[in-house]
Parts: sequence; structure tokens; C-alpha cells
Amino acid sequence: MKKINRRDFSKRIALGAAGLTAMGSGLMPLQAMSGGFKQNERKRPNIVYICSDQHNAKYLGYAGHPFVRTPNMDKIAKRGVVFNSAYSGNPVCVPGRSCLMTGMYSSDLNSFCNSTVYDGSYPTWGKMLRDSGYYCWATGKQDMNPDFDMGFVEVDVKHGHATKPDITSLFRRPCIYRVGEREGVDGEPSDKRNSDYENMEYAVNFIENESVKLDRPWACYVGYHEPHPSFKGFRKYYEEYLEKVSVPEVSIEELEDLPLSYQEMRHYKRIATPIPDERIKRARAAYFAMITELDEYIGNVYDAVEKTGQLDNTYFIYTSDHGESLGEHGLWYKNTLYDTASRVPLVISGPGLPAGKILNQPMGHIDLVAAMMEWAGAKETQHLRGTSFMPTINGNPEKGPQFAYTESHSEGNITGSCMIRVGDWKLMHFSYYGDRLYNMKDDPDEKHNLIDDVQYKGKADELRKLLYSKVDPEEITERAFRLQDKMLDDFARTKSEDELMKMFKGRLGEGQSKLMINKLKG
Repeated sequence: MKKINRRDFSKRIALGAAGLTAMGSGLMPLQAMSGGFKQNERKRPNIVYICSDQHNAKYLGYAGHPFVRTPNMDKIAKRGVVFNSAYSGNPVCVPGRSCLMTGMYSSDLNSFCNSTVYDGSYPTWGKMLRDSGYYCWATGKQDMNPDFDMGFVEVDVKHGHATKPDITSLFRRPCIYRVGEREGVDGEPSDKRNSDYENMEYAVNFIENESVKLDRPWACYVGYHEPHPSFKGFRKYYEEYLEKVSVPEVSIEELEDLPLSYQEMRHYKRIATPIPDERIKRARAAYFAMITELDEYIGNVYDAVEKTGQLDNTYFIYTSDHGESLGEHGLWYKNTLYDTASRVPLVISGPGLPAGKILNQPMGHIDLVAAMMEWAGAKETQHLRGTSFMPTINGNPEKGPQFAYTESHSEGNITGSCMIRVGDWKLMHFSYYGDRLYNMKDDPDEKHNLIDDVQYKGKADELRKLLYSKVDPEEITERAFRLQDKMLDDFARTKSEDELMKMFKGRLGEGQSKLMINKLKG
């Protein structure tokens, strides 16, 4: 895995590809790297893959939101395909990204939460593309595992949880609470650009100054952090949205009907006590402002591809690792199987794709990886969990993805859970805690659980049978618990009480940390 720091990257842009050897970067000049490839290699399509963090699929102009402005994403949607029912493989950063970067279920990679990172058991799409002749480049948030070859030349790539695990995910049986979550439900304006601005500049520089010198196809990954909390919105957008936002309506009846796991999650996040409306409005305004700022940076990268004359031969992808509850269902942040957290935006333009097409057929990030491999003509991809959606786009839906699958074993979840969606129907399965059934056409906000309605028993059985034909939910649930328990035991065995306190305190607070350390060391 080749890495370039920020200083070397700036030099590389200034000196051009020919100066690489003189810089001592360890990388060959771009022309030399592509030597030996036939001229027609350059005709294979390029790929730009932009992944944001925590973008709820409802909050987009092209998705019909009444006031959230996303003109650049709307432009891509107008020129390409919108996937209305696209799902994250796991609604939390680390396992969700393990899934989208490999085309495998997160449990295939033993990545269950923000402590258990990608284990390298299957290759990333970056590595598969590179092995198929692509030049693969990346910047920004990946949240994978730098111990393994991702397949990219990297500029300011971030793998934060590999070095700083989110230890609250290791305390799930019994589940304890996390300090700071309640206070995070608030928002404020910022006069500074988000750090995503830098990664946008790196990507634009790569496209404008490096990609054009290649005689092989290339893939560019850009990992943006927005609109992940803390909720700090660029001021000019924040002030605009603060005048428009409202507070989600959540009834006592809805809270009582939440799955038990999510009732407990409200306690874990310390949001069971009502939060003042003004704080909720500020948080939502800042979140929307971050989306519009993010849209700017997506547009900058898109414009660079168009400026260099490569748009007609480039698949341009925008998606997010998971969503954000933003107060709906009485929940905040991620970690759930509700569409607010598990459904993601996905829009793609590129060669051979129809303009303005909308697909409602459920699919997942795993199917996107399968499509990318098809575009690239990659070999040795039989292990992939997904199915390319290109047949669906071309009018043969029976040959495309037939379902979407998501699993969840992260912090705040008292048990493992998984979701399978086929057509309009969605089944949530909670290990040892029963199932939920929703008709997403009639009930897109998932307010009416139909699992006990006798007229839908056949549909529930059908989805449950399909689910168990793909995975063993209880085996996965227990495996996740064992791996998390082992990690916690290893910390207790190898670290002193002072070291554990330093590790735990920021997430658990001093009181819980002391009690947990006494238990672990006792």
C-alpha cells in the first residue's frame, strides 16, 4: 500500500509525475507505472467513488425534500440513475465501510462495530481493480485497517477506529450508557470550512493533474466526513435552515412500540428524557447545512472530471456509509435497522447509464461492488456476495439484485439484528427478541409493525426463510459477542488500571469506568 503525505503530495502536483523518483517517494512516474499496457486499456471506464458519512437518504433535493439544497447531486441524478432503495451493509462506520469496500457482508470480515475493524479476509475493490490493471487513488475517510493492502495510492487517508476503537461497543451484555451522546443533540454555526475541503482539493488535483497523464483506467475514492456529528454547519447555510426546520413528531404510542433493543438504545444514548425543541432544531439545521456544504465538494470533483474531458468515460458514484435518525422514532445517530439509519443515498452517472432513471428495487453496497467489477472487466470476483444491478437497469430485473441485507451488532444494541428487504416488504430480525414486518410502500416511516397480523404471516415466513438461506443470524450474533468480549478481555489483561481509565473515561465517564475496571480486574 503506497502512501503519500500532504507535503509530498503538494510537491508531486508542482513537479509533475516525472519528478517522483527524485522526490524519493518510492513511487514510479505515472507513465512508467502504466508501461506495458495496450492503448485500448485507456478506454476502459474510470470510476469516481465518493462516500460521505451518516447521510440520511431522505435529505436530498432529488429525493424530493422540500428545502434541503443539493444542486450538484441533483445534477448527477438528472444525468444518471437514482437508487431509491439502496442499503448500507451495516449502519455504523467501520463495519458499513468494510462491506462497501469489499462487496461482502460485514460478518464475513468479522467487522461488527467500531472496535472490530476489517480483518483482511477478502480483498477491497481497490485491490481487485488494481489487480485488473487500474490505477487506484484515494483520499479521506476509509475507516478500514492500514495493516492490509487497500489497493490505493493514498493521500491523507484516515483509518481512525483502527487506532482508536470505540470501546462502548465492547459493553453490550449488559449494555451500559455512553456519556456525551445527549449533549451532542444540538447544533451551531461555523465560520470555518469542514476539513472535507482539503480532501476535495486533493481529489481535484489528482483528476486535473495526474489522471490525465495515465494511459490506463483509473479509480478515485474520496471519503468525506460530513454530515457526521458533531453538528456544526457552515454559517451561511445554517442560518438559512434554522428558519425552516421543524421537530419530528414522535408519539408516546410509537415510543412504547419500539423494539425493545431500541428502547434500550435510547437509554444508552441518554436521549430517553425529552430534549428541548430548540436544541433539536439547531441540530437539524446544522445537519442540513453540512449536507449542502458536502454537495459543494461533490460538485467540485464532478466539475474536475468534466473539465478534463473524461466525463463520458467515467462512472461517477455518490453514496454514504449509513444514515442518521435525526430524531425520528425518538432516536438519534445511527446503529438501527430503520431506514433512517440503514438506507443510504446512491446516485450514479456514467457511460451506458440512462439519464434520469429511478430504480426502486432494493439493493445494497455489495451489489454496487459487483457492478463496478463488471464495468472494469475484473476477474476472480466469484466470491462477492452481491449481484450487479446492470441487468436491472437494462430491463432484466430478474437477473439483478433480488433483496437487500443489513446487519447490526454495534454499540447500544443489546442483541444482534439483521434486516432483509424484498420489494415493498422489510423484515427485521432481533436474535432472541423476535421479528418486525413493514410494508415500505404503504408505511415508509415504519410506524406499523405487521408481524402479528395473520394475513401477512406467509410474507413474514417467506422473508424469514430467505434470510436464513443467506446467513445464520444467531451464529453471527454469538460470534460478534465473542469477538467483542475477547477484545475487552485482552485490554483488561494487557493494560493497567490507569491505562484502562484513560481509554474508557471519554466514552463511559469516570463512574462507569471505575466500576467496569473493578469488574474486569477483580
